[in-house]
Amino acid sequence: MTETPPPTHALVDLATFDANLDAVRDRVAPARHMFVVKNDAYAHGADVLVPRAVQRGVEWIGALDIETAQHVRALVGDDVRVFAWLLSARDDLAGAAGEGIDLGVGDRSVLEAVASAGTTSPVRVHLKVDTGLNRNGVRLEDWEPFVARAADLQSEGRIVVEGIWSHISEASDDDDDHARTRFESALDATAAASLTPAWRHLSASAASFLRPEFRYDLVRVGAFAYGISPAGGPHEPELGISPVLSLRTRVVDLRDGEAVLPLGAWHGVPSIAAGKVHVGIHGSRARVLRIEREWMSVAAPQGSRLGDEAVLFGPGDDGEPTATEWAEAIDTIGEEIVLAVDRRIPRIYR
Repeated sequence: MTETPPPTHALVDLATFDANLDAVRDRVAPARHMFVVKNDAYAHGADVLVPRAVQRGVEWIGALDIETAQHVRALVGDDVRVFAWLLSARDDLAGAAGEGIDLGVGDRSVLEAVASAGTTSPVRVHLKVDTGLNRNGVRLEDWEPFVARAADLQSEGRIVVEGIWSHISEASDDDDDHARTRFESALDATAAASLTPAWRHLSASAASFLRPEFRYDLVRVGAFAYGISPAGGPHEPELGISPVLSLRTRVVDLRDGEAVLPLGAWHGVPSIAAGKVHVGIHGSRARVLRIEREWMSVAAPQGSRLGDEAVLFGPGDDGEPTATEWAEAIDTIGEEIVLAVDRRIPRIYR
């Protein structure tokens, strides 16, 4: 018998997650999907979703930092590649390398620290070039001596250059085209240094889905795997994905045509959304009127009763908007809406 979930909870739909993973794999093939799980799998719960993704055939996990990467390694064992890229020379590089974690290196000091980590096997590294986003990475004018040094370290058996990578803005086609031109120049210089990395990766969710020339060998897809579309579109139906998480609660009071819900700013609901967004009740959209610290009020649909379920955002099955629609109303992005959901709110997996 299925237990009744608590009145306020975040429902994580595992079947939808499976379908999104399949959609990503089919869309980006023959490139491989690196499933990005930063911030506890975008607040969905890495302990549940990471093993499930591996069961569905995901071979790469993108973990952001070393601590997360080591946690992922403990979840999935040694047969899956785990990639961490937010590094400094002060991190536990030897520990990460000893656990077979691939390290994204975009700085000469980090390269030297990785090479000096003292592991028994060469450390797997992915060299990062700055293609214009300025989110770390080696500037193109410094790239040739950087890859030459990496080639020397590889010949000494201290590292093995597994990949070349970068971030792009995915804000405009023109910006991304310029970034790809820089990336191609970096690949040429890498080849001239007699390095032949197996993995080239440049794109995250949007470019991976919409621009095949950006896929190369590996794509880093996080948001779309959770069904979070980009603000401003294209939206979920066009992409063939659906939101995995929905934030749910129940009506606790009715007064003067308003329904009161026990969620507010202290639970991660952005107070500036009042008057700009809706929630779903009885398959209808109810306008949010006020958002206080611990509660919010919405215009009560006709026939509303105490205990009625209200869905703040989700896939739309109950009339609710998506997290991206909330984001568009307050000029942010969908993943920020999802990430703000208080971690004390139970995640219920269906």
